[in-house]
Amino acid sequence: MPLTRAYRDGRLIAEGFPITAVSDHLADEHTTVWFDLCAPDPGELATIREELGLHELAVEDALSERQRPKLDHYEHHLFLAAHAVYLEPHGELAVAEVAAFITPQALVTVRKSERFDIAEVLQRWDGTAEVPADTLAYLLHGLLDYVVDTHFAVAQTLDDAIDELEDQLFSDAPTERDMQRRNYALRKSLARLRRVVLPMREVINTLLRRDLKIVGTDMAPYFQDVYDHVLRAEEWTDSLRDLVSNIFETSMTLRGNRLNVIMKQVTSWAAIIAVPTAVTGFYGQNVPYPGFGRVSGFWLSSAIILGLSGLLYLVFRKRDWL
Repeated sequence: MPLTRAYRDGRLIAEGFPITAVSDHLADEHTTVWFDLCAPDPGELATIREELGLHELAVEDALSERQRPKLDHYEHHLFLAAHAVYLEPHGELAVAEVAAFITPQALVTVRKSERFDIAEVLQRWDGTAEVPADTLAYLLHGLLDYVVDTHFAVAQTLDDAIDELEDQLFSDAPTERDMQRRNYALRKSLARLRRVVLPMREVINTLLRRDLKIVGTDMAPYFQDVYDHVLRAEEWTDSLRDLVSNIFETSMTLRGNRLNVIMKQVTSWAAIIAVPTAVTGFYGQNVPYPGFGRVSGFWLSSAIILGLSGLLYLVFRKRDWL
C-alpha cells in the first residue's frame, strides 16, 4: 500500500489511498496531499509529472543519484533535494537521499532507497496535537527538521569519537597506526558531512522568502528554528574539522618529540659504550703502558671503564637523556 495522506484545513481526512486517487483529492482547493515514492522507475514519475505539471529537469534530478542539496524554483512548483546522514557500524558516513516536489497543494517525496527513514518523518507529523492550517508548510517542516536532526546526531557522534582520539593521543602507550587510521576516517566523514550540511543553509533561507509563498507567518518561526539548527550544525562541523586537523598536527609534533627523546637515549648509550671501546683499544696497544704485562693493568682498565661509564650515565640521567 502506498504512503499517501490527504489533509483538509489541517485535518487528516484520508490515508493509504492509491496514487491514482490523488487527482480526486486535489480537485478540492482546500485539500493538501502528500504521497511518497521509494526508488520509483521513470514510468511512475512520468505519470506524476503529467498529473502535477512537473518540470522534466526536476524529474530527471529526482531520478539521479548524488544530487547536491538544493532548492530549485520552477514555474509551477519547487524541487527540493536533501540528504539525511547516519554512520555505518564501521564508522563511515552514509547518506540517504530524498527529493521532494512542492506544489501549492501537494508534497511528493521521492526516496532513493529505504535508508531514508520516512517512518520517523511520519512520527513528527503525528506528534503534533493539531496540524496548522498551513498544512503544506507543516509537512515540509517535519521533513526538513528530520533531515537536519540527522546532521546533528552524526556531528555529536563524531564529536565523541574525536574526544576518544584526543584521550588516546596523550595515553602512555599510543598506537600510531590506529590513530592515523581513525584520524583519516574522521577527516573523510567530516568532509562529506560538510558537503551535506553547508548547502542546507541556502535551502532553508530560500524557503523563508516571502515571494515564494510557501512559509506563512504561523510557520515562519518553525522554519527559522530549523535554519538556526542548520547554522549550528555547520559551525559544529567546521569546528570538528579544525579539531581533527589539530589532533593530526599534535600527533606529528609528539611523534617528533618522541623521536628526539629516542635519539638522545641512543646517543647517550652510544657515548657510554664508546668508553670501554676506547679504553680496551688503548690497552690493546703493543707498547708498554702503566700495568703492561701485569694483573694490575687489567684491574686499572676495568676501573677506568666502570668509572667513566658510571659518570656518563649519571650526567645523562641528570639531564633527562636516559
